[in-house]
Amino acid sequence: MSREELANDIWRACDIMRRDNNCGGVMEYVEHLSWVLFLKFLDEQEEVFEAEAGLKGRTFTRMIEGKYRWSAWVPKALGKRQKNGKRGSPEWDGDKLMQFVRGDLIPHLASLSGSSERELIAGVFSDRNVIVCASPFNLKDVLAIVDEVDFQNPDDIHTVAHVYEGLLQKLGNENKLAGEFYTPRPVIRFVVQVIDPQIGETVDDPACGSCGFLAESFEYMRAKERTRKDHETLQRRTFFGNEKKSVPALLGLMNLVLHGLRAPTIRRRNTLEEDSRHLSERSDVVVTNPPFGGTENQQIQQNFPVKSNATELLFLEYIMKKLKARDGSRCGMVVPEGTLFRGGAFAAVKQNLLETFDLFLVVSLPPGTFAPYSDVKTALLFFERPGPTKEVLYYELPVPENLKKFSKGAPIADGHFDEARDLWARWNAYRKGKAPRPEATEQSWFETLETLAARGYDLSTKNPSRPEGENLPPPAELTAMLLERSREFGSIIERLHERLGNGEEA
Repeated sequence: MSREELANDIWRACDIMRRDNNCGGVMEYVEHLSWVLFLKFLDEQEEVFEAEAGLKGRTFTRMIEGKYRWSAWVPKALGKRQKNGKRGSPEWDGDKLMQFVRGDLIPHLASLSGSSERELIAGVFSDRNVIVCASPFNLKDVLAIVDEVDFQNPDDIHTVAHVYEGLLQKLGNENKLAGEFYTPRPVIRFVVQVIDPQIGETVDDPACGSCGFLAESFEYMRAKERTRKDHETLQRRTFFGNEKKSVPALLGLMNLVLHGLRAPTIRRRNTLEEDSRHLSERSDVVVTNPPFGGTENQQIQQNFPVKSNATELLFLEYIMKKLKARDGSRCGMVVPEGTLFRGGAFAAVKQNLLETFDLFLVVSLPPGTFAPYSDVKTALLFFERPGPTKEVLYYELPVPENLKKFSKGAPIADGHFDEARDLWARWNAYRKGKAPRPEATEQSWFETLETLAARGYDLSTKNPSRPEGENLPPPAELTAMLLERSREFGSIIERLHERLGNGEEA
């Protein structure tokens, strides 16, 4: 089967599910395709692992065994493949297939335990109603299409990966809930390029969602792969991620698999439940877009030196603790604009950040960067050990002259980061003593630790090149800031209500 034929078949599977009563929405049919692809991949991958173990005289225990293996139950539903490539008569009718999938397969997968990999699978299938086609005929058609994918064939993997990435983008464009786990790929690529992860370093995303940051880091690092040892290091000892929700965890795991990463460590857990002061594992590199706008309860807040119910601040604290205590450990992350200007607990954490790490780059992203599912204005923070911060390069990424803001119809693209990449290259060369200090521009300037401390650790973008009277940001940016201020005010009212409800004085 050619690449074009396979791509058309995968899209046809999506069309089949889209017409089904149970999975007509993009979220539903992407989820359904993901778990079906995952079971097919896992069966083929475990065949490889089993063969490798046999050659070394070792035993291998499958995660999914017996009648639950793809190669055991799918032929019963579709008919066994004959030597001529055609299928014989199926052993199961539609009712038998649906009974097995709903009443036996999914409950079994939800009960797996004994290893982090099994527990991840169990977490994906256990805490919700897994999307399954309402029609057994539709399900059989989808199974037949996926069964033709050869996960040992690089062409097949590349083709399915390309289609899958398109589906994730479609999910991000059409489903507002996707903002929880989809970051525009140009933003991800810029972050990874600045952070420059190297083979031998561990790369972590504590809120990995669909694993865009980990997938892009893998692609970036794989280009530097030279030896078998490099390959094994990337495949088995490099990439780690946590995801709180089951569907993003499934999408992320499948995304990494399709990019060629066979054994990533993706865990289904709430990162913030881990005590940040006593972490068992630390990382060389963190790249992430943690959730913002949410709140956490008092029990979660006890895991952090500075108490706050704002998820974005708790994730920043967690990351600062997660990075290894060695020179060069570093982070590139997305934060809402409010993280930069808010005081109180936010100021205390930012003071610690500036005194413990070198905050070397802040990139202010324009309104609409995360359109259509979020209009909150955001920024990129880049910091590394050792600290303290001496001087920060600020850059305001401009909206093209023909646009008022980025949008679903006019999204941010890689080319919009060209000036930022060039400026970063010159700034990085200067930091390494290899080039003169770059000059400030209309879009870039420098801030010292002393200046930021005098402002009460307000890290927000205050472009000095704007003439007096033009310091007000564009209207879309103002409304985004007002939304952030409104959310901050709502958080204060919520805390006040909680205290009053507990009988405390205001």
